[in-house]
Amino acid sequence: MRILVVFYSRDGHTRRAAKIIANLLKAELDEIVDKKSRKGILGFIKAGYDATLGKTTEIVFRKNPSEYDIVIIGTPVWNGCITPAIRTYMMKNKENIRKFAFFATCAIEAGKCLKQMYELFDSKSKSLLGRKVIHKGNIEKEAKEFAEGLIS
Repeated sequence: MRILVVFYSRDGHTRRAAKIIANLLKAELDEIVDKKSRKGILGFIKAGYDATLGKTTEIVFRKNPSEYDIVIIGTPVWNGCITPAIRTYMMKNKENIRKFAFFATCAIEAGKCLKQMYELFDSKSKSLLGRKVIHKGNIEKEAKEFAEGLIS
């Protein structure tokens, strides 16, 4: 079974969780690159604003999700919402993904992020295998629990 873990990470927390999950599941990794600069405090503020408004962005990714049996998607939570990079990825690839799982990294609360991710796919024709909020202070433990839950 081929598994892909695709993620976007601004500050490295989601990348760390994605690597743990991919290692445990023997999955391939694909990091989404947002072509819009999100660096510094101004980038942070604009990022939350774009996420809140449900904006998309120009992205780069390497792997074709249609070549995988399962696609696991990871995003940081920005102002309680999905990031523009992950929103764009999901909108571009939702027809190519049949079985999926997703996770969101955050400091405290995920807000409506997980719900937004779920709603971007047509749940009638796809299989949701799992979803999880992974807290930044507990990445190793919660990422491992998420991955183990997918294979049990």
